[in-house]
Amino acid sequence: MADDTETSADSAPRSRRPRRGAGGVTLHEVARIAKVAPITASRALNTPDRVAPATLARVREAIERTGYVPNTLAGSLASSRSRLVAGVVPTVVGPVFQELIQSLDDSFAAAGYQFMLGQSGYNASREDALIEAIIGRRPDGIVLTGAVHSETGRRRLQASRIPVCETWDLTDTPIDTLVGFSHEKVGTAVAAHLVATGRRRLAVLTGDDHRALRRKAGFVEAVRAAGLAWDSGDGVPTGIVGAPTTAGSGRTGLIDLLARYPDIDAVFCSSDLLAVGVLIEARARGLAVPEALGVVGFGDLALSRDFDPPLTTVRIDGTTIGRLAARFIVDRVEGRPVAERVIDIGFSVIRRASS
Repeated sequence: MADDTETSADSAPRSRRPRRGAGGVTLHEVARIAKVAPITASRALNTPDRVAPATLARVREAIERTGYVPNTLAGSLASSRSRLVAGVVPTVVGPVFQELIQSLDDSFAAAGYQFMLGQSGYNASREDALIEAIIGRRPDGIVLTGAVHSETGRRRLQASRIPVCETWDLTDTPIDTLVGFSHEKVGTAVAAHLVATGRRRLAVLTGDDHRALRRKAGFVEAVRAAGLAWDSGDGVPTGIVGAPTTAGSGRTGLIDLLARYPDIDAVFCSSDLLAVGVLIEARARGLAVPEALGVVGFGDLALSRDFDPPLTTVRIDGTTIGRLAARFIVDRVEGRPVAERVIDIGFSVIRRASS
């Protein structure tokens, strides 16, 4: 087997302003905003039937304004640390996050912290509920996947003043610290690779989660810029399937794309599993890869190198993301200065035989 060829996209770290100090929004602050006694605010939370409706409404409005989440560990000493860090990923079944999860667990264990993992799915309201439950247990830190959260979730995280590290994404407005990469630039780099190999009828097959759709947007923009738009819609034939994606949805996705656009000569898939499904369906149809159809995935799963043909893909260094995210959290918890709060680790396009 020929050696993989790797093209890197590197970015320099960027600095962010310091975040507010330790200590989340307290019940006393909620009471002050609601203009009630702290004991009344406590009753509004614990025995709302004993509080006048107008007073209850004021307390609840103050809670909504501040993002306050009751501390389920209020009986412990305020100065004690839990030495527990919570992590949130969309799925623990999908293999794309396994390297990140393992790195986080190893890094926190080495620093003397326990790592607790929660699964949010690809639904904002489910993530909000999970974040609220995590904040209520007052961990020392929280690691999130992605940087797009609801306003409710962001407000609660900021109000808790628990150190937070967002991962697997890039934004100019992180909640606290961030380690990730640009999904739009991933799409741009894949388009450039396919165009350089002589492909002219490009298509994209993507999951419907927001990060995958941002990779698709970068891909489409780059194809347009190259003067290769050929679809009457957004310029590039697109298939969208539900997240988390599977090899099965890759097969059905290619069937749909070929039914509408039989002349496509390359497909960028938002995950390696989708791409594997495309390769399987192409073989079933007698469609030669890469001669008749170039295929590119995302994630560089273990099976991608060993598939036939080996899959061209985008490599994300989950181990480095996990190590840097853990360092951010531990430094914040232990009071050490953090000069660079946003780190863009970039990505690599791994060129193999499928394209």
